[in-house]
Amino acid sequence: MNDQDKRAIMTVALCAAFADGSNDERERQALQQVADALGREGGIDFPALYRDVLLGKPDVTQVVAGLGSPELRTLAYEMAVGVCDADGARVQGERDFLAGLARALQVAPAAAQAIDQQAKTVNDAGATDRPAPGTAPAASVASPPADGTVLGRASVSTAEMDRLILNAAVTNAALELLPETLASMAIIPLQVRLVYRIGKLHGYPMDSSNAKDFIATLGVGLTSQYVEQLGRKLLGGLLGTVAGGIGRGLGHQAASSGLTFATTYAIGRVAQGYYSSGRTLDAQSLKATFASLLAEARGLAPGYRQQIEQTAGTIDARNIAALIRQI
Repeated sequence: MNDQDKRAIMTVALCAAFADGSNDERERQALQQVADALGREGGIDFPALYRDVLLGKPDVTQVVAGLGSPELRTLAYEMAVGVCDADGARVQGERDFLAGLARALQVAPAAAQAIDQQAKTVNDAGATDRPAPGTAPAASVASPPADGTVLGRASVSTAEMDRLILNAAVTNAALELLPETLASMAIIPLQVRLVYRIGKLHGYPMDSSNAKDFIATLGVGLTSQYVEQLGRKLLGGLLGTVAGGIGRGLGHQAASSGLTFATTYAIGRVAQGYYSSGRTLDAQSLKATFASLLAEARGLAPGYRQQIEQTAGTIDARNIAALIRQI
């Protein structure tokens, strides 16, 4: 994969981020920050690329014309699907964009449908207590009882809550190290699942929208987070079936994996404080607490690097949805 291929795929990803037509100023700022953070790595001027997409609205048919191999074309479509699905159900603009992109990439309808279904399965796993078909319900943390639950009082011990949050952080950091696009798609649903579980364990009725709204309140843009993850994977030559295996990318991805660990860990800790306090913290307090815990978690991440790498070696990308449901 050369720089021209990477630029084309990232252009597609940014086009997908704006396909819903409703990106508010916060999301645009978050995407700008992602572009600035990626900088001029890997021979690509990401800030300029962001401006070109935002202002120029490029024709994706022309953008993807240079992607010569079927693998690269499929990868571009997978990445666009992940971006469109990062913040929730697709709106009409996103559906139209993906349909046009599939035609431009010459992705067969059956193949596009299979990718769409994989993404849906992973996202659905983010906020449901139903086990995957043929699997046993997760036993690591029990759901709170339907009756007699005291709001704000966790139905598990502090040690169990600690394990829940740490397990999610380690798993997400491990997913960051995997080359499969589906693994990248699973990071945000797992964060959503974590908040969902913590809220339920404190007695609150929860669904995916509650969890996503909470994460957004912390200032974590779901779409921009996914764009940053895939951007770093592209630069590291790690993402997709055409980009090489786990051993090749571990060194380059260590920092990005550590950031994913820290983000997930901080989200879990803030959620724990929010729901245990009876949801009394306001948005400003939540953002400040998240920023403080994110800095703390970044310091913790190197200590779990060996565990993260070992976990990455045990994950079967074909069973990502089941993995999310175990959190």
